[in-house]
Amino acid sequence: MENLTAGQFNLIYNAFSFAFATFAASTLFFWLGRGQVAAQYKTALTITGLVTFIAAYHYFRIFESWGEAFTFVDGALVATGTPFNDAYRYVDWLLTVPLLLVELILVMNLARSETITRATRLGLLAALMIVLGYPGEIATSAGERWLWGSLSMIPFLWIVYELFVGLSKSIAQQPEDARGLVNTARWVVVLSWAFYPVVFFAGAIGIEGAMASTIIQVGYTIADIVAKSVFGVLIYMIAVRKSGDLMSSSPRAVPAE
Repeated sequence: MENLTAGQFNLIYNAFSFAFATFAASTLFFWLGRGQVAAQYKTALTITGLVTFIAAYHYFRIFESWGEAFTFVDGALVATGTPFNDAYRYVDWLLTVPLLLVELILVMNLARSETITRATRLGLLAALMIVLGYPGEIATSAGERWLWGSLSMIPFLWIVYELFVGLSKSIAQQPEDARGLVNTARWVVVLSWAFYPVVFFAGAIGIEGAMASTIIQVGYTIADIVAKSVFGVLIYMIAVRKSGDLMSSSPRAVPAE
């Protein structure tokens, strides 16, 4: 393990703790909020809460593993010899990243055939992106990191194309008061995901050792919170707004005379 300073260790430790608390609270919020939306949007909120539940579990494991990897001896931070298990993060992404795209498609309430086609394609692309990225994450050379990182960018760029070109017509057909939120959710996905390559390549551009570890762990954690909890709040807002439109457009019963 790198020779981290006490400040770097605590920064990462507190970031993991904050992420766990954020995801746990988000899960409760999204699942309890299912009662505030119409029936056709409940599945989207269920998946939104599932994403943050999975993330909360894995961040708890990451948090524990980080604490076991270091200890303080006479006020000095030393490695215990127990390796930090960063694979929890990629297991989390393999499960949650495809679901993030699925919840966006579901809350748009597209035709059944289009929902199945787009959710399947985007989910598979997202899973492929994660699978290709992991060998680069554990690579011991900058060359291998660049190779696998570049391969991982191919499905990422395809996802960006699908979101901004393939879904443009469908987004234009969303209710006017929800269209802006759907568009914002699309941008949150792309911009938060774009932060991952920046952090991913930190070790390949001369940033090494403890500084690279700090940037990678804190950077990934911030990106995860935005991509899951912040994005989930947007999904909830879209569902609530579209549910309100349904209520206002439904015919009211005429009282009997």
